[in-house]
Amino acid sequence: MVISRLLRKNISPARIAGFILSNFIGLAIVLGGLIFYLDARSIWTAEDSFIRSDYLVINKKVTSENTLHGSSSFSSAEIADIKAQPWVRKAAPFTASAYRVRASLNQAGRGMSTAMFFESIPDEYVDVPKSQWTWREGSDEIPLIISKDYLTLYNFGFASAAGLPQMSEGLMSGIPLDITIYDEQEQRSVKLHGRVAGYSSRLNTILVPQNFMDWSNTLLAGHSGSSVNAAEAPSRLIIDVNSPGDVAITDYLEAHDYEVAGDKTAASASFLLKLVVGIVLAIGAIITVLSLFILMLSVSLLMEKNREKLHSLLMLGYPLSAVGAPYVRIVVFSSLGATILALGGALILRSAYLNPLRALGAETGAFWPVIATALILCALIILFNIVAVKRKVKTSWRITR
Repeated sequence: MVISRLLRKNISPARIAGFILSNFIGLAIVLGGLIFYLDARSIWTAEDSFIRSDYLVINKKVTSENTLHGSSSFSSAEIADIKAQPWVRKAAPFTASAYRVRASLNQAGRGMSTAMFFESIPDEYVDVPKSQWTWREGSDEIPLIISKDYLTLYNFGFASAAGLPQMSEGLMSGIPLDITIYDEQEQRSVKLHGRVAGYSSRLNTILVPQNFMDWSNTLLAGHSGSSVNAAEAPSRLIIDVNSPGDVAITDYLEAHDYEVAGDKTAASASFLLKLVVGIVLAIGAIITVLSLFILMLSVSLLMEKNREKLHSLLMLGYPLSAVGAPYVRIVVFSSLGATILALGGALILRSAYLNPLRALGAETGAFWPVIATALILCALIILFNIVAVKRKVKTSWRITR
């Protein structure tokens, strides 16, 4: 207590307030940008529960020229060129069914039957629990992922015209589909039951597990003599990209006359969101670093003014920790104060945008990552300045010797 009273006479409240203000601004920008990103990202990333937002599905544009020449499929050279692009993590072809498919649905004594098709992609691209997305040879039940557009077409098209009741996604998932797959000559067929495991708003297709597609293509396409080389010349590719919405991706696709399936604005908006948040976080980080040096300079100047007192206390035998304790307390309390104010500012900002964001369909994120980030940054600032204080005190102690 005596040491604190002796050393705090030259403390400049204006310098300490300047650090708290600058540190508060920097941390508030960082924390505000972080919580906004966590809250807003679900608008673009939660549109499909089974396929990530950084997956793109591409195909060639269908024109009269490539239709006549049969060049709407990707060649092995084109696939290799796509995989070689710097924005591609990995890519895989869609495998199409080389046989015919018919599905029927019975409900309330009435039913419908339609021809359909199957496609598959490697299971690593499908974000569905393995227990729901699995098939074993000999099983007559296959999981399906269908386009939400198909359910909409049934509800507002076929069901209305045929007098059938409309169905929600949950109800549709619980109704078994009777599926028959058969070769082109109808010489061999297999009857199965379909179970809807998920819905896609980005893909207009019906997905089945890859191992089922391999088995059924070998069984039926091989029996009828049809081509089973769908993976060698696929018409569509799924690509895992580094940054969806990157300008380089758009330029490449346009240059090669490729199209992106599904909503093209979601990936661009997600990329723009990440870019803007990254810029905001960088600005906040720069201000925080500058405030760190402001505090370090203020403490250093304060200790320089009290250099003679420090020498005297050290000569009287006071330990280094006791001499540096008043400055450590300044660092700790000012840093904690700025952090608490920054967390309060982030909460105020969140309360201002939360309701409009929820109105857009966002699923808000948790606040604990923001608290954890604030505490980590505060701890780093405190640790950095405590080390600087100890070095300054040790320097003074060496001079007294």
